[in-house]
Amino acid sequence: MQIDWWTLGLQAVNVVILIWILGRFLFQPVAAMIEQRRVEAAKLIDEARATREEAAAERQKAVQQTAGLALARSEALKKITEEADAERQAILAAARAEADRLRAAADSDIARANENAIEAHAARARQLAIDIAAKLLARLPDAARIAGFIDGLAEGVATLPAAIRAGLGTGGTPIRLKAARALTVDEMKMCRERLSRILGGRPIEIALEVDPTLLAGLEMDMPHASVRNSFRADLDRIEAALTQPASTQTGRQAPRP
Repeated sequence: MQIDWWTLGLQAVNVVILIWILGRFLFQPVAAMIEQRRVEAAKLIDEARATREEAAAERQKAVQQTAGLALARSEALKKITEEADAERQAILAAARAEADRLRAAADSDIARANENAIEAHAARARQLAIDIAAKLLARLPDAARIAGFIDGLAEGVATLPAAIRAGLGTGGTPIRLKAARALTVDEMKMCRERLSRILGGRPIEIALEVDPTLLAGLEMDMPHASVRNSFRADLDRIEAALTQPASTQTGRQAPRP
């Protein structure tokens, strides 16, 4: 058997080249791939370990949160119970207050009804007195409705404070006089003379206003005082005495004639 060294050498060279090619293009990439896979596997293991630890921490946190929620629920139930009790007490207090208010309102309504009944009776009595007075006056001479009241009006003016009397009829301002009917010339002259004498003799003017509700008599209305000498004033005084015996009467009442 003859060995062909050239062929053997060429084959040896081919083997060396093949080994170099395999080491260069197969073994190194495979080793690098294996190393890469090892690193990735280690990374996955580390991530899994971190995830497991994070899950354990979250589980512990969940346990703590559950305990906290249970405590908060217990406190919330306690607070709700306390608020419900306070609300119940408030409702009871409001109910008692409303009952007291309704009782007071009922008492007030009863008192008001009594007052209205008294006022209604007084109004009917006053109207009856007016009707009676009107019928009685109809039987008297018409002059009696004025003449008998002039001196009483003047006396009432005389009782007014000096400061008020000093301002009556000054500066061309007429004295406002109410009468149960229109005055005759003589009656107007008599009123002017009596009032002028009370006011120190100075001349005065009178602005007359007819008010049939006076029934009979004369009245003077001023900003700070009044002089009433009429049947209506007498009826008002009687009504006030019947409805409010202790009340203080305002204004000045002229003496009856």
